Amino acid sequence: MRNPKKILLIIQRSNGDVFLSISLIKALYKFYNSPQIDLLVNEDTFQVASLMPNINEIHTFSYKKKAQGRWQQERQLISKLFKKFDLSINLTSSDRSVIYSLMAGRKSISVVEKNHKKSWWKKILLSKYYFYDSSQHIMCQNLTTLALLKIKSDNVQKSIEISDNVLINVKNKLKGNDIKKFIIFHPSAQYNYKILSKFLRDELLFKLSKLNIPIIVTGTNNKIDLYIKSELPKLNNVFDFIGDTSLEEYFALSQLSLAYIGMDTLNMHIAASQNKRIFAIFGPTNLKMWSPWSNDLKKSARVDMPIQTYSNISIFQADMPCVACGKKGCNNSGKSDCMDNINIQIIIEEVLLWLKNARL
Repeated sequence: MRNPKKILLIIQRSNGDVFLSISLIKALYKFYNSPQIDLLVNEDTFQVASLMPNINEIHTFSYKKKAQGRWQQERQLISKLFKKFDLSINLTSSDRSVIYSLMAGRKSISVVEKNHKKSWWKKILLSKYYFYDSSQHIMCQNLTTLALLKIKSDNVQKSIEISDNVLINVKNKLKGNDIKKFIIFHPSAQYNYKILSKFLRDELLFKLSKLNIPIIVTGTNNKIDLYIKSELPKLNNVFDFIGDTSLEEYFALSQLSLAYIGMDTLNMHIAASQNKRIFAIFGPTNLKMWSPWSNDLKKSARVDMPIQTYSNISIFQADMPCVACGKKGCNNSGKSDCMDNINIQIIIEEVLLWLKNARL
């Protein structure tokens, strides 16, 4: 694995997984003296992948195409990637992604399941492997690859570089709304079971609007976000930016903000990579893997509790014995009772304490 010139990185999971690979990408690019790095990602994460630095080409897998023609897409991808890379690194333990890694790279590294019945053949065929560990933060798991390659890591979650034009466009938009210092409130997530109820969201917005500082509500044009947009109350100091920024513009908006208040989602990890003050609201998600990473302390949250703060990050959870279950809602129903039992007043008190100490 000395000095590979062509590297394929496979990440067949969510937007957050793709974004949290940026530190790995930068380390590989620097250590191996600017190799050609390609990505293989799911089609619905292409937008995030397109912002990753030092990437030569992005290959995509589509579940829609898979449903339309069984094996056709797989054959095309394998034909395109077959032994084209000196090294393939797979951050997803699924059988499909491991097969892509084995087919694409002359040498291959992958995460695998601890269950030997599922991973025995992977451990035999892979050049190197490490185990999926739900008790370890996802960024640290990704960086395990570097240890296998004997590359040192600083354990810092990096962010993307924002173009000057995008930064200027966002500054002009803020100026047009007479906004200078502001806080981001991001009310949505990829799944409904990670989102506050309308009642609690409105309560939080009503109280945030009284802080005498602009609150910018953010989101995309997807179905969940637009539904939230249709329900937003009209309040002083609350500005609706849902659907009004591209992803790169959101990076710029986040960089210019004072703080992030909102759900457990990609936007939270963006704020963490920029070392922003974070007030994150969690439901059933496993904190050990997905809580915001503190670059200051080089750690994430490890235990569940109604409120906890480490460095620039505060996390809020429901005070319920089942938190956090790690399921897709209660009994995988798609709805989480814990998200209906968040104490909004505690969030506001923490924000007020920060504002007082920060003297903004």
